[in-house]
Amino acid sequence: MRKKNVVLEKVPVSAYAAEGKALARIDGKVIFIEGGVVPGDVVDIRLSKNKKDWAEGKAIHIHSYSSQRVAPFCEHFGVCGGCKWQMLPYSLQLEFKQQQVEDHLRRIGKLQLPPIDPIMGGQHSTRYRNKLEFTFSNKAYLTDEEIAREGTITRRNAVGFHIPRLFDKVLDIHTCHLQDEPVNQIRNTVREYALANDLSFYDIRAQQGWLRNLVVRICTTGEVMINLVISYEDEPARKALFDHLLATVPGITTIVYTINPKKNDSIFDLEPRVYYGKGYVEEQLEEFVFKIGPKSFFQTNTYQGTVLYQITRDFAGLTGTEIVYDLYCGTGSIGIFVSRKAAKVIGIELIKEAIDDARENAARNKVNNATFFAGDVVDICDDNFFAQHGQPDVVITDPPRAGMHEKLVSKLLQIAAPKIVYVSCNPATQARDLALLSELYTVTKVQPVDMFPHTHHIENVVLLEKKTHS
Repeated sequence: MRKKNVVLEKVPVSAYAAEGKALARIDGKVIFIEGGVVPGDVVDIRLSKNKKDWAEGKAIHIHSYSSQRVAPFCEHFGVCGGCKWQMLPYSLQLEFKQQQVEDHLRRIGKLQLPPIDPIMGGQHSTRYRNKLEFTFSNKAYLTDEEIAREGTITRRNAVGFHIPRLFDKVLDIHTCHLQDEPVNQIRNTVREYALANDLSFYDIRAQQGWLRNLVVRICTTGEVMINLVISYEDEPARKALFDHLLATVPGITTIVYTINPKKNDSIFDLEPRVYYGKGYVEEQLEEFVFKIGPKSFFQTNTYQGTVLYQITRDFAGLTGTEIVYDLYCGTGSIGIFVSRKAAKVIGIELIKEAIDDARENAARNKVNNATFFAGDVVDICDDNFFAQHGQPDVVITDPPRAGMHEKLVSKLLQIAAPKIVYVSCNPATQARDLALLSELYTVTKVQPVDMFPHTHHIENVVLLEKKTHS
């Protein structure tokens, strides 16, 4: 079974593993499978890695389908890289995500765990995102069926999502179910106008073309922001496009545009300019209102973001007397959210622009007990800082997917706050960090939260309490 170019035939898929891969077992050997298969499917697998005890491969043919499958709801399913679990009932997705959290914490963290609370599923399994980014390309991705049907290919321009592992190919998206309307109307209107008026779509290989990206933010408050990213200024074309969009699509509250002449798509070092409206939108979590500009980071799922923050606040167990340190605080949303029940909130974040937003958001919400600092926690939190601001009673940490730097874990062990609430978007790196923290802390609560239905991504909130030594 360790030869190259091995195809395993008629293999029953038995379970799900991490990162959306499925599992099969043959004679005690574990096979990790890519390719959109479901437990209960019987498939042929072409192996790409073949070790003694495990192998990886891709499903190349499905002989029989699992009874657990449901019909995908999106016309782009299987080609677009998103929403890969549409063929699974949502209740089953939640089961697999719950299992994934348990597996990571036990296998990687080797932790003693309390009973893990049932995962909090999304109240909206579609149209739950408040932000989407679409890419313009003059190299539309066409399926084999489309090529055969169209014969001579004349359709070259697309606005949609990048095809996984094909950096210059974009799938032309007509209906996306990830965001509420008017997102599809906006994107389709821009495409039709651009094609009718011969506006050039970007060529990422040649680094030329006018239209680059379209970012749409739709808030639960009803506000809608568009950021059109173009590679150079063409004021007559830009004004005509925006005026057409405003006349055609009702409900747009602000339009900004960003000129990006660079080779990459990042706009964080560029300055968006306002064409229409106030240049930002406002989103609401409970009674708190947050200003979101074109470059602001904000939880992508407002509905579940509220749930995530409520759990974080509950785990912190605040009584009104505590000093709370909010690490990786971003634009201050968690710190502001818990502020009413804390004596003082100290937010720390590496990105200065995010701290500027955090201070503004605190002022807008009349939160006077929160202070925000730009910099690295390891550098900021010294004896002088604690003498000035106080030792934390509760630390809230919400790091990126890579988890916390080992120096920060060491710093947390040194600070030795009575409680740490660890919010994670990657239970694998969370488990690694929890194992390091376990020399001083015990995991007392675990609550998985599904922020991204139909994907394998999962958030997890853990409460750590300092061990008492008798």
